[in-house]
Amino acid sequence: MNAPAGPAAKPAGLPPAGLPGWRPEWSRLVSAPDASGAERTWHVLDTAPDAAPGEVLGTLLCVHGNPTWSYLWRHLAQRASRQGFGWRVVALDHLEMGFSERTGVRRGLADRIAELDAVVAALDLSGDVVAVGHDWGGVVATGWAAREHARGGRHAARRLAGLVVMNTAASHPVDAPPPGPLTLATLPGVLPLVTSRTDAFLRTTLALCRPPLPADVRAAYRAPYRTRADRAGVEAFVADVPTGPEHPVRPAFEEVSAGADRLGASGLPALVLWGPRDPVFGERYLRDWRARLPGADVHRFAGAGHLLPEDADVAGVVLRWLDERVHPAGPARPAGPAAPQDAQEQAPERPEHRPLWARTAERAAAEPDAPAVVEVGEREGSGPPPVRRIPWSLLQRRTTELAAGFAELGVRPGQRVSLLVPPGADLTAVLYAVLRIGAVAVVADAGLGVRGLTRAVTGAGVDVVVGVPKALAAARVLRWPGRRIAATPRGVRVDEAALRLLGVETTVLEVAERGRRALAAGAQLPPEPAPEAEALVLFTSGSTGPAKGVVYTHRQTAMLARALGAAIRTDPAHGLVSAFAPFALLGPALGATCVVPAMDVTRPATLTASALADAVAASGSTSAFLSPAALVNVLATADGLDEAGRAALARVETLLSAGAPVPVPLLQRARELMPLADPRSPYGATEVLPATDVGLSDLLEAGAGDGTCVGRPVPGVVVGIAPLDADGAAAEDVVTTPGVTGEVVVGGEHVKDRYDQLWDTHAASVRVRPSSALAAANPSGRWHRTGDVGNLDERGRLWVQGRLAHVVVTADEVITPVGLEQRAETVEGIARAALVGVGPRHARRLAVVAEADPPVRRTTAAGPAVARAVRAATGRDVVAVLLVPALPTDVRHNSKIDRVRVTAWAGRVLAGQRAGRLA
Repeated sequence: MNAPAGPAAKPAGLPPAGLPGWRPEWSRLVSAPDASGAERTWHVLDTAPDAAPGEVLGTLLCVHGNPTWSYLWRHLAQRASRQGFGWRVVALDHLEMGFSERTGVRRGLADRIAELDAVVAALDLSGDVVAVGHDWGGVVATGWAAREHARGGRHAARRLAGLVVMNTAASHPVDAPPPGPLTLATLPGVLPLVTSRTDAFLRTTLALCRPPLPADVRAAYRAPYRTRADRAGVEAFVADVPTGPEHPVRPAFEEVSAGADRLGASGLPALVLWGPRDPVFGERYLRDWRARLPGADVHRFAGAGHLLPEDADVAGVVLRWLDERVHPAGPARPAGPAAPQDAQEQAPERPEHRPLWARTAERAAAEPDAPAVVEVGEREGSGPPPVRRIPWSLLQRRTTELAAGFAELGVRPGQRVSLLVPPGADLTAVLYAVLRIGAVAVVADAGLGVRGLTRAVTGAGVDVVVGVPKALAAARVLRWPGRRIAATPRGVRVDEAALRLLGVETTVLEVAERGRRALAAGAQLPPEPAPEAEALVLFTSGSTGPAKGVVYTHRQTAMLARALGAAIRTDPAHGLVSAFAPFALLGPALGATCVVPAMDVTRPATLTASALADAVAASGSTSAFLSPAALVNVLATADGLDEAGRAALARVETLLSAGAPVPVPLLQRARELMPLADPRSPYGATEVLPATDVGLSDLLEAGAGDGTCVGRPVPGVVVGIAPLDADGAAAEDVVTTPGVTGEVVVGGEHVKDRYDQLWDTHAASVRVRPSSALAAANPSGRWHRTGDVGNLDERGRLWVQGRLAHVVVTADEVITPVGLEQRAETVEGIARAALVGVGPRHARRLAVVAEADPPVRRTTAAGPAVARAVRAATGRDVVAVLLVPALPTDVRHNSKIDRVRVTAWAGRVLAGQRAGRLA
């Protein structure tokens, strides 16, 4: 209910001239009754006040929060107008806020929802309306949308077409304190001091932006809040936070929560945008939105915070979402998880679905004592290494017991379980158990580092963390979400007091024991999850930006395992030594014995030739899978092999290395060590693996080319090219014309389902127009834009020429880096090179940053002879050749050059600036 606020009334006005990004013609004053019936005046941003019905696609009804005003929506207004999307943007300033009337009345949530409704009526909005809200404006917008939906179309000329919310709340627990720093701000003596008597609350909010807002933009936000009377609404909005069951706003807020549930159940198109670096609306609010709007598209902007429209391209995402979800423009194309799945459902001759754990049960029944997993430890002295063999019967029993135990603990289908356990039998059993009960396994490589793991675990919204004590210690310190279950090493005494300090609820061994007792008492496992249910969230390496969560369904996971098995020649008759964590998990799914060598899996380069030989000898396996960095170190340490070790490696018949293109000389050296093997290198990504396959013999036959040959598509996969334009951008059209350079696009049944909570990223990755031949060859309808650039040759082989993000665009041409780098590396004195462009586009020049052979101890310019040789080898006018001790690489593979970092560094060096350390 309205209540006197104290400050004197002040009429509505217009923003001053000259505000950055603001157009004076957007401003209008609108009269309408407030919640008490009194006639009031609102300042409203309106990009098309005179639009007639049919002249716009619809209206974006935008509602700001506290302590901003409609200036928050200027980017959306600019983009909607400039890009011709045909959307009218209407954004009001709340009464007591912005440039709307100051009435001296304190208003609650119910009042603001009613007053938004009154302004909509006064504007006589018609056609499709999408409600958009930020901060507490998101609560108001949701309340209005629920009211509009409940009217059931009684406004015949208007239709609620969607809801967009960002960094806001759908509910707030009765017993919870105010969110984040609002706890201090809402204290009785503090509240007026920081909100109305001073502008501290406003300045603090504006200071949350990263990068900092320009001074003139900060001044524009402060423009309507110069005096204490101007800021009375800021104080009232903070006081509206519904703390406790007796708070006067509580009934209205609970009605908004119930309305959000109804909107979610109705199937209304919804978009949830989030800045995870928000001290006010943390992850729990995002999880609540996802639960209430289960069909919503979600996009998290890594690194963005509370004032999301200032930190990220909210306008671009909203307009693309409208184009895809509300008013599709042009030919239909897959934009989210539903469309590819619908296409997949129509694919003919789909193989029978066999879940990941099915082969374990079959092998346990047929050969119970045969080894499923072999774990090889480090040698101590001259004796043989310790070996732990886990038979199929034990793996199957432990998987079933863990599944029952997790179910008894209350882990439910759809809940997310983060697995921070080293590869081996324990991780395999936990993974298969989690999948069996329908929970979703979240697998993030420890090689991401603490910051990357934190972003992955927190962003995935995990419910349970299963990890070794070291990982759980990090979870405690960094406040990762979820219940804690400790995976303690076998034979190691458990310090129960220490585990309690880490917040550990139980251990994996206790979960298995709980499950054993439940099964003995007649408990049944939950029904098997549906093939289309979520199964895995696998995180990318983070080599080209923040690691992304890649979602696979149970059907796709099974297809992924089947495709990998075919590519790496692994089946029940051929065990696999895996020095690459994902394959250590998938081996048993193929019915193959998986061998884990002695190494630190978070650092592939720790695998030695002796450790690899010990793993081969301990299992009799004839196949091995290594990352390129692991293969490099195996070759570097081969001189330390004894006669038995060399004999063991000589029995290897299949050697595979993936994660980055593997140079031919490296594969040739590997074949010298393992003469029976034809070294192979499957190409793919976390989103689709494998995509192509190539062996050393294939590479020798292909010879030198402009890039790295990664072979032909594996069965069930099609590959096309999206040509580059003069700006280095890839087209939506996808062709198979030989010699055309562009982004590599892959199609097939085992392509990812989607990116997790990255709607815009996923939409861009599947936005393709394949040629008719490609479309016919990929009946699944699933596509993935890899971000790699390359071309197809006359024989259908794919040549990768670098990453799309690393293409160098000059005033005259578009240059892909890998081919030129390979030529630079033929120069004596150059070991590994990165080609970058420096300077503005109209004057951009090429530079080479390289590791030297022999190595240099500090950055130096190459001598004139080397520089001339590099220019001759590349055929380019390279402006500089810089020799460095080491090039920076990604954290997972230790082999992909971080060219974005190298480019920025080289630009500073050549501009004469302090460049800092490169790697």
